[in-house]
Amino acid sequence: MPDAAHQPVDMSGLATESHQPKSALDAEAVRAAYRRWANIYDTVFGGISAFGRRRAVDAVNNLRGDRVLEVGVGTGLALPHYRADKIITGIDLSEAMLAKARERVAREALGNVAALHEMDAEATDFADDSFDIAVAMFVASVVPNPRRLLAELKRVVRPGGHVLFVNHFLATGGVRLLCERAMARASHSLGWHPDFALEALLTESDIRKAKITPVPPLGLFTLVTLQCDDET
Repeated sequence: MPDAAHQPVDMSGLATESHQPKSALDAEAVRAAYRRWANIYDTVFGGISAFGRRRAVDAVNNLRGDRVLEVGVGTGLALPHYRADKIITGIDLSEAMLAKARERVAREALGNVAALHEMDAEATDFADDSFDIAVAMFVASVVPNPRRLLAELKRVVRPGGHVLFVNHFLATGGVRLLCERAMARASHSLGWHPDFALEALLTESDIRKAKITPVPPLGLFTLVTLQCDDET
């Protein structure tokens, strides 16, 4: 079934109400959900999300720049797959998830992981232009304000750098759309929005500039690569 990212859309420049998930998640709802998932996250979601995660890391590894921010680092599933010359800073809202990520870093001796912080991705403590690349894996449909997340990542990435998202986006029709709408009622328990549309994250201008690629084998996830405006 075609992915939402590849269908014509009627854009108004801002996410309309129809593009917004029907049940917003606040930070405490996300923390509570991921406290429940922390001990079984790798088993339950690791395989499902593996294709998207590896595709995003491969994209990061092939971009210029070594200062990388991973947003929503979770249990650190992606960390072993970055090239050794990429210096990784990870942030997550869940301390339970970060504890698992720190165990992974120590167990696998990942010397290129510079820091792991508990931090709100919509309002980080980083200075402007702190990173060459920011990558958010399965985060856009979790945060309360996706456009605020995008603006924050653009702020902390230098001009000419890149912001990447890998995420599930809402289908545009068919059985999958009906399933995603039905699952949306469980958003708070799941800790993510099954009914999350691409237009809730990206502006019309960003959609025109972004490289949008479905992730095999089923196109359930989509990789979005956006270059920050170069002011030079």
